[in-house]
Amino acid sequence: MFNLTYEFKLKPTKQQSQIFDEWLEVTRKVYNYALAERKDWYKSRSCQINSCNLRSCYIIPADVPRPTYASQCKSLTAAKKQNSELKKVQSQVLQQTLKRVETAFTLLWERNMGFPRFKKKGRMRSFVFPQMTGHRLKPGMVKFPVIGWVKFRQSREIPEDGVVKQARIVKRVSGWYVMLTIQWDVDFPSLIPHGEAVGIDVGLTSFVATSNGFLVKRPKFFGDAERKLKLLQKRASRKRFGSKNWQKAQKKVAKLHEYVANCRKDWHRKLAHQLCDEAGMVFVEDLNLVGLSRGMLGKHCLDAGFGQFFTILEQTCFKRGVYFQKVDPRKTSQICPNCGVETGKKELSQRTHACSNCGYTTDRDVAAAQVVAMRGLAAVGHTVKMLAEGKFVGIPMK
Repeated sequence: MFNLTYEFKLKPTKQQSQIFDEWLEVTRKVYNYALAERKDWYKSRSCQINSCNLRSCYIIPADVPRPTYASQCKSLTAAKKQNSELKKVQSQVLQQTLKRVETAFTLLWERNMGFPRFKKKGRMRSFVFPQMTGHRLKPGMVKFPVIGWVKFRQSREIPEDGVVKQARIVKRVSGWYVMLTIQWDVDFPSLIPHGEAVGIDVGLTSFVATSNGFLVKRPKFFGDAERKLKLLQKRASRKRFGSKNWQKAQKKVAKLHEYVANCRKDWHRKLAHQLCDEAGMVFVEDLNLVGLSRGMLGKHCLDAGFGQFFTILEQTCFKRGVYFQKVDPRKTSQICPNCGVETGKKELSQRTHACSNCGYTTDRDVAAAQVVAMRGLAAVGHTVKMLAEGKFVGIPMK
């Protein structure tokens, strides 16, 4: 099976937009209720057996099992008989909301993520139709369960041999969007390493440095818009909270944030295609992006969007038949790519790699990218002889 997701901007009527807003509010309430039920159960088990918390006490019988996705789905079915508001929303949409709570707790346990938080009004921005059976697409129109046919701006062609499996409706400041997941009953063979190898090192001075000496300066998307953002936020803070003028000011702030995010994503996609033009294999560092975002330069790392760039680069490599792999990032800037000797830690101000053992000199980031390329080639089973013959661009020969 092979899946692709197509994103289009919806053009709903006023009545359809109102239905979308009502459904988002209902799903938000279901999410908060399910989260509160789980949170109360955990709090009741965290108190000591001989004392209670002075602030609050959660008294839940000891034989009550832990709330799960299955048990909360059963409770939802019973609640729909008493609450007419829940009947307006398609049943699978509410079930997906409960699954969203389950996923949040799974990430909490398995990946040590933060405890899920309640969503205030306006924070729930999407809901999912997990099954789109039957004929759901026409030129410029898509049919949703219960809601019916909705127009959308078809900016690209959708292959007719695919089947629509899922639809996610997303609310943004610029309007409503739909993400259609199309499935094909085909199997793609895994890509085989071939062609020229390119190692990529990312950083804040040069966003991308490749093993063949290609350097790309990091654009400061958020930094360039920060002055305007400060002005808009100052204007919003002077409005009465909750008023019409306050809502208009908040919308301007959100539009600027969306514009910055769109610019960043567009630039990442163009750069990814440029890197794939002359490469058969692409190797990048398997960085700890969460750790980078929490460091001293976290604001600039988040502005650069390394994680989004790696995701887009991997997708672009797959679509264009380029082999993609992540390698060990440790000490890539401390090893000479020419002789393999460890040169020691470099200061951030030192932008040139100069090996005292063999005399090899190049840009610091380019040297790191060459080490990444060599590690990638070693990982895919290429021999040192192929490196010595110079069959791969940008890797220095001993």
